[in-house]
Amino acid sequence: MDTTKLFEIAAYTLPSLITGGVAYYLFTAYFKDQQHTRNWVLQKENQKEALPLKLQAYERMALFLERINPNKLVLRVAPMSEDKKLYEVFLVEHIEQELEHNITQQIYLSDDCWKVITTAKNTIIQNIRKNALREDVKNAEALREAILVQLSAQESPTDVALAYLKKEVTQMI
Repeated sequence: MDTTKLFEIAAYTLPSLITGGVAYYLFTAYFKDQQHTRNWVLQKENQKEALPLKLQAYERMALFLERINPNKLVLRVAPMSEDKKLYEVFLVEHIEQELEHNITQQIYLSDDCWKVITTAKNTIIQNIRKNALREDVKNAEALREAILVQLSAQESPTDVALAYLKKEVTQMI
């Protein structure tokens, strides 16, 4: 083969290769953009469906926090006897049952929000137990009063958790 033949073949082949490369680049860019658009549309549709479920979960957890608020809890859950230990166990069981009823809501909440809620619950239980161990608290009625007095002296953990919950919902909407 002579060199003119090689130049002729290169003259036909080189533009074809360049055109093929440009076409490949444009098609891959186009398909990536289309995939990105499809994913974005699917994400938007999922958000439309998930938002009501998330809001409902936040509502349920707000109700949970209101129900375990010590001020409301001791008024709603009356002692069945004078034994402070039985009343302590009864209050703690009541709080645990409330959480068990709402445990599935955690999949719709952020991890930080769930931690704040469980911390509030655990703090309330700890305060109930701490008050029950006091020597000056002799019976269930005295335990009730001690819990209410302690609540008036400091901010309730449920109020802190509820404020965090509200802030997160505001950011979400």
